[in-house]
Amino acid sequence: MTKAMILAAGQGTRIRPLTKGLPKPMIPILGKPVLEYLIEHLARHGVKEIMINVAYHHWKIENYFGDGKRWGVEIGYSYEGIREHGEIVPKPMGSAGGMRKIQDFSGFFDETTLVMCGDAIIDLDITAAIAEHHAKKAMASVVTLEVPRDQVKNYGVVVADGEGRVQSFQEKPKPEEAKSNLASTGIYIFEPAVLELVPKDVEFDIGSQLFPLLVERQLPFYAQSRPFHWIDIGRVSDYWTVLQRVLAGEIKDMRMPGREIRPGVWVGLNTRIDWDRVDITGPVYVGSGTSIEPGVKIEGPSWIGNGCQLRAHSRLMRSVLFDYTRVNAESVLKDVIASPNYVVDRDGHTTYQGEEGAPFRWGDSRG
Repeated sequence: MTKAMILAAGQGTRIRPLTKGLPKPMIPILGKPVLEYLIEHLARHGVKEIMINVAYHHWKIENYFGDGKRWGVEIGYSYEGIREHGEIVPKPMGSAGGMRKIQDFSGFFDETTLVMCGDAIIDLDITAAIAEHHAKKAMASVVTLEVPRDQVKNYGVVVADGEGRVQSFQEKPKPEEAKSNLASTGIYIFEPAVLELVPKDVEFDIGSQLFPLLVERQLPFYAQSRPFHWIDIGRVSDYWTVLQRVLAGEIKDMRMPGREIRPGVWVGLNTRIDWDRVDITGPVYVGSGTSIEPGVKIEGPSWIGNGCQLRAHSRLMRSVLFDYTRVNAESVLKDVIASPNYVVDRDGHTTYQGEEGAPFRWGDSRG
């Protein structure tokens, strides 16, 4: 029997403005939070007891997932924060510190535990990964993925010997200095004894502090390398790329919601679209309550959320509209993520509503 820990207390500063008012694991993909895909995946592999550490906007995670019954699992939460000047403020304790807090509180991690970040989509064969961990009699395992040599600079790199035993780490090395091309995916498997190495009541990180300790003490710590999809949403540009890949149907177990009205075009309920006078090339999803006026041209991959409005002769190309976004008449949005308040291009540059000289004309469809 395996338990799970999902790390969801971070602030997601690198993916602002998408995380303004939203915890990073709640960022939607195909209308569902990233975290929901992880919970569904754990349930598929029979992992039913899940702890989630939370901090920023924690109630948004707790209110959405509740006790986990909807997904056939049990979910518990551990809030990380302090009282400061009479107010409760979030204060994450680091990935390992957050686990130690739970362990000191209840002893929850009393068997093999799968640890994962709440902001990546994976299709890892969890059952096989845990079997390998047990077969090697590992105290800790880190799941790695081979990446092209020119991309190692974006990752924490794991150096292992021929048997997979971890020797050292390199944080975002230059390609010519990299000793390995195995990237850490932020997926770990721990035995309870690992948490005894984590000091109490301090901020402590798994990758930069706990792992070097395991190596230094020569404990049975192994890297696993297996092929799987791992889609990390580290930056806004990653999010745009992820949505393009998902809409194009590259990732299994991620199916388009709604009804397929035409090949590659899905719609939700209660939409108003003059099909004879619009030009839509899929893959495109049109959310419930959305209005698309005559003369509009949409090129996929594009995602249009609920309650959106595309005014006459506007164009939407390879873009994402969050709920209640209006695209003004004859305006063009290309390769962007748009909400009622901001537009972010694929390089992460943000334009806010009301900025002078804004290259886009858009707004809130509700007003």
